[in-house]
Amino acid sequence: MGVSTSRPDKGVARVTVDFPPVNALPVHGWYELADALRAAGRDPDVRCVLLAAEGRGFNAGVDIKEMQRDSGHSALIGANRGCYEAFAAVYECEVPVVAAVHGFCLGGGIGLAGNADAIVAAEDAVFGLPELDRGALGAATHLARLVPQHLMRALYYTSRTATAAELHAHGSVWKVVPRSELSAAALELAAEIARKDGTLIRLAKAAINGIDPVDVRRSYRFEQGFTFEANLSGVADRVRDTFGKGTA
Repeated sequence: MGVSTSRPDKGVARVTVDFPPVNALPVHGWYELADALRAAGRDPDVRCVLLAAEGRGFNAGVDIKEMQRDSGHSALIGANRGCYEAFAAVYECEVPVVAAVHGFCLGGGIGLAGNADAIVAAEDAVFGLPELDRGALGAATHLARLVPQHLMRALYYTSRTATAAELHAHGSVWKVVPRSELSAAALELAAEIARKDGTLIRLAKAAINGIDPVDVRRSYRFEQGFTFEANLSGVADRVRDTFGKGTA
């Protein structure tokens, strides 16, 4: 359980997340993931990172129960900072990052996948931000990298999800495959990228990040400010306390 790194192919580092039962990461998990991604990107023998997960889904966001157990704001602050670091570690990884997404990709999962360079998804993958149902805000920055602006807004306000096939139609998912073929398909893309010259692929990643129209770190940090405001006003606790109870 936790975050592990392996080498499934030449030039490829696979970073795997495994926090049963649903990969809702505790505070320390986000930092572990950030550290693993940064370490993989710094390795001169690595030319592509494959980000994957074990279990029922790719990522269910932050551990809401960890926040509910906290009588203060330390868990919230820790989760926000941890997510910020993990999302940035994907985006700023020195080499391209391919995300292999299965099952649910929610909340923090959108931050990870949205900042990846490419996504290979299983047919059962769904993407969404249930933040408004959980007393939080954020990651619209990253959802906007996956779907057009108006669809992003509708998904955000309703907390609905989009399927892998829908994202493929929008061009943000590279390939959709049966769940049993996800690992091989994602590795195939990662290995193709990893066959490029190591120095050149790093320059390419830096160049592409440099021409992005949105500063994802600053944009996401702006969103997080409203999460703090929601908590200070008390509305976040009121909504978050309904989590898992089937009420709004």
